[in-house]
Amino acid sequence: MSTLPVVVAVDGSEHSLRALDWALDAARRRGAPLRVAHVRHHVAWTPPGAPVVVPPPADDDPVLADAGARVEAAGTAGTTGAGPSAQYLALDGAPGALLPELGAEAQLLVLGSRGRGGFAGLLLGSNGMTAARDAECPVVIVPPPGREVDDLLPSEPGARVVVGLKADAPDDATLALAFAEAALREARVQVIAAYPWPIQTWVAPGDLVLPVYDQDAVEHETRTLADGFLTAHRTRHPEVPVEVRPAPGDAAGLLVAASKNADLVVVGRHRRRLLAPARMLGSVTHAVLLHAASPVAVVPPAAAEE
Repeated sequence: MSTLPVVVAVDGSEHSLRALDWALDAARRRGAPLRVAHVRHHVAWTPPGAPVVVPPPADDDPVLADAGARVEAAGTAGTTGAGPSAQYLALDGAPGALLPELGAEAQLLVLGSRGRGGFAGLLLGSNGMTAARDAECPVVIVPPPGREVDDLLPSEPGARVVVGLKADAPDDATLALAFAEAALREARVQVIAAYPWPIQTWVAPGDLVLPVYDQDAVEHETRTLADGFLTAHRTRHPEVPVEVRPAPGDAAGLLVAASKNADLVVVGRHRRRLLAPARMLGSVTHAVLLHAASPVAVVPPAAAEE
């Protein structure tokens, strides 16, 4: 059975070249082929008298030629071993429609935070957001360097994969990718299990309610639940160290803070609900994509949950 490729989208921008470097490393770690795709968005209609925009032939695409030279140079650098086999694909059409389709036959789909067409101030381009929402495989968004985040969760040095865990609704697919990626990188998994604090109690106006929740007890229960959900993944990857960090507050803010100096942050895509059947990114995932300092992997739910 053939190994599915790591697919990366390039458009010649610095953002996409960083994504190419990340995808090349990911393919090498997995022993997987690399597929480099350039989706060329040409205007299908031109006003009368205007020159018709004709895309270059697929085998004469300068963006793919530059990407190929970069891949070849990385493979001959002698510091990271032989590179993966690479395939180059030129597609014509709307990136927002074609990029998610590339994930149908991929282990990972990797993109830069935005491409040539985005405004300079955008934190994440529309194509990256669409791919993260709609692709059938995990989507990795590689941010620009130098993003500053609050140091709310200082961590020990060393390779680290961060994953968010909802104690009342764990996502096995998200945890599985985090552990698999940590094993490939010889990294530890840092599990961020956020819990609300202070806990709000709704009462009638004028009523006096004494506090009935103890924070230490809530934190202990959160850790206990998290440890239970992690048992199968620890058994599958006994070589991966695990650090469980229950913490009070907003999950998005905690995950963004944990992204400082992390190798990867792994989050789940929003599950479909009866009253919200369309695919969508949850608010936590959306915020992490916009603000994390490290690459972010968005994991789709299992097919049964979709």
